[in-house]
Amino acid sequence: MRRLAQFVLRGGRRRAGAAGELKARPCMVIFDFDGTIADTLTNGFEILNLLAAEFGYRPLAEEDIPKARDMRTREILKFLNIPTRKMHRIARRGTEELGRRIHAIQPLPGMPETLGETQALGFRLGILTSNSDDNVRAFLQNHQLEIFEFVKTCSKLLGKGRVLRGLLKNHNLSPKDVLFVGDEVRDIQAAQETGVHVAAVTWGYNSRKALESQEPDYLLESPTELLDLLKKFPQA
Repeated sequence: MRRLAQFVLRGGRRRAGAAGELKARPCMVIFDFDGTIADTLTNGFEILNLLAAEFGYRPLAEEDIPKARDMRTREILKFLNIPTRKMHRIARRGTEELGRRIHAIQPLPGMPETLGETQALGFRLGILTSNSDDNVRAFLQNHQLEIFEFVKTCSKLLGKGRVLRGLLKNHNLSPKDVLFVGDEVRDIQAAQETGVHVAAVTWGYNSRKALESQEPDYLLESPTELLDLLKKFPQA
């Protein structure tokens, strides 16, 4: 009944391209960066508040952080009174500020080991992020994680769906060949737009409640669960 109700609320439309659980071993695992691989959550909120006076929006109070994790991007903008027209400049400044702190950013617990074992199992790895190429590559170098076939960046405003489609084309992959791993509602939506399998992780920005509402193919509580999922598929 719950799924039927959600179907009706979406106007009789199924989630675009929702892939469902993996039926076969994927060729490539594509990861989001912030909140999925790198522990940037605290710094992200600090930078958001640092820029509040500069761009004239309301800072995010500490007691509102749990509420913010339940929100989508548009809801956050409304909650903090951030005009959409300022988003590009805010995102650019936020990336600059994070770049100044990148030397202190740590991987999320268990991710270096999981990434290394995933590569050892024969999966190709990539990163799709709205962070900058310089920030991501500096982080990977700092933590001896230069094991990714590509780092692809995209604008927060354009979204990841269009870029993900381009990656499939450029790397000669079909949607069923890919598992996308991310920590935000927009990661799930990008995967569903393109028919790519998606694993949402609960250790990043959006809360379990927010992620669950989007019906990802997998909802993972720890990096170990991701590795266990991938180990189900024998090497070719």
